[in-house]
Amino acid sequence: MANKTAKTKQKSLAADIVSSIEAKLTDAGEATKKMKKSIEKSADKLAKKLAKLIDKNEKKKKEPTKNAEKKTKKDLAKAKKNAEKAAKNAKRAANKIADTAADAIVAAAPKPARTYRKQAPAPKPATTSRRSSPKPASTPANTELSADNE
Repeated sequence: MANKTAKTKQKSLAADIVSSIEAKLTDAGEATKKMKKSIEKSADKLAKKLAKLIDKNEKKKKEPTKNAEKKTKKDLAKAKKNAEKAAKNAKRAANKIADTAADAIVAAAPKPARTYRKQAPAPKPATTSRRSSPKPASTPANTELSADNE
C-alpha cells in the first residue's frame, strides 16, 4: 500500500512539473510533440528522485519517536538494575553492621594481657687495634747510640 501511495505522489508531482514547464514554453512559443515527450520523461525521472527524498524526510521524522521509545526502554532497564544493586548493597551493609556489632561484643570480653620480655642487647665484640703489627718497645740501634754518647 505504501508503494501505491508513493507512486500516486510521484505521478502527481510529475504532472505538476510537466504543466509548469509547458506553461513556460507556451509563453516562449509553440512546443512540439518531441519536446513534450522529453519534458514528460525528465519530469518522471525528477519526480522519482524527489519522491525518494520526501520519503527519506518522512522516515527521519518517524525515527525520533522510535528512538525515544528505545531510550525509555533502556532507561527503565537501567533504573531496575540500579534498584537491584542498591538493594543488594543495603543488604551487604546491614550484614556488615551486624558483623561489626558481634565483633565488638567479642572484643569487650577481657583478654589476658600478653607480656613481652625485652631481649638483652647482643654482646659487642672486643675491639682490636687499628694497626696490625705491634710497635717495638725500643730498637737496638738506639741503645748502641746512647752507649757511645756516654
